[in-house]
Amino acid sequence: MQPPSSLELISFDLCPYVQRSVITLLEKGMNFKITYIDLANRPDWFTKISPLGKVPVLRVGDAVIFESAVINEYIDEIHPPALHPSDPLQRALNRAWIEFGSGLLVNQYEMMVAKDNASFDKKCRETKEKLAQIERQLSTAGAFFNGEKFSLVDAAIAPFFMRLDILERRIPALKLITTPRLEKWRDMMLARPSVQQSVIKTFPDKLLAYLHQENYYIASLF
Repeated sequence: MQPPSSLELISFDLCPYVQRSVITLLEKGMNFKITYIDLANRPDWFTKISPLGKVPVLRVGDAVIFESAVINEYIDEIHPPALHPSDPLQRALNRAWIEFGSGLLVNQYEMMVAKDNASFDKKCRETKEKLAQIERQLSTAGAFFNGEKFSLVDAAIAPFFMRLDILERRIPALKLITTPRLEKWRDMMLARPSVQQSVIKTFPDKLLAYLHQENYYIASLF
């Protein structure tokens, strides 16, 4: 299939779901444009094209695709080599763990926006439990989720690792990843060029400033 000549990704610069799609586009080496919007003040043109009012949205010519997992599968299908397994069962399992990764990102967000210590600790425990579930699924042959080959599951969970790394640098006591296999996976994700280049250059400062500005509990730990 011939890749389309025009791809535009509508983004909010702190959104982990947009980051998933940027990583996938960069892994594929595809040409694309990013348009950043303010989700607190959505432009009229955006509300008209986004059925859910959320990012990411991918404009492919006049067509509009929404939801990061769907966008990433589209990108994967139009530009080989595939980042999804060829076996139908393994592909279905990967899709399931991508959805699980969405829940992990929700947990992380709820942890970051907790208003008090009790809520923060609860979300930390839930996040650690989810990480333990993922670790049991990690391949023992290689550093990526499926083994030696980077996949859409890796792209889906890399934003979690980036945000956690930023927080742990400011809060040394926050250690949610404590096992060698998860540490190895995290380190591979953070070192990957597509992950490093998937956010704006000021991303760490902007994330921390947002948490301070909203006076969330986690900011008191910095």
